[in-house]
Amino acid sequence: MFWFLLIAMVVVVAAVTLAVVGGGDSEVLPEVAPEQLVDPLPMNRPVDRADVEALRLPVAPRGYRMADVDDVLGRLGAEIEERDARIAELQAALAGGRQEPDPSPRTDEDR
Repeated sequence: MFWFLLIAMVVVVAAVTLAVVGGGDSEVLPEVAPEQLVDPLPMNRPVDRADVEALRLPVAPRGYRMADVDDVLGRLGAEIEERDARIAELQAALAGGRQEPDPSPRTDEDR
């Protein structure tokens, strides 16, 4: 009797598992057409904070589309690098314009 119940339980668990998994199909998730980037970054001006906050990356069946994420991060990285270089250039120019020659030390004759 015990063996009969054990075998019946194994058969039931196997049937439920096959029903949930889908009968052994190799593809569990159906193929879905990928979404397209809804709010692309502006190409005619630098990206600002509002553009980044409004950006919505498309979701694929198993997460974000890596190509879209890579494109956005690459663009943001390039713009940040350009801004950092420009800031460094302006700071160097500002520091160069403010530098005044050190006054010569006073001697006893100047007093």
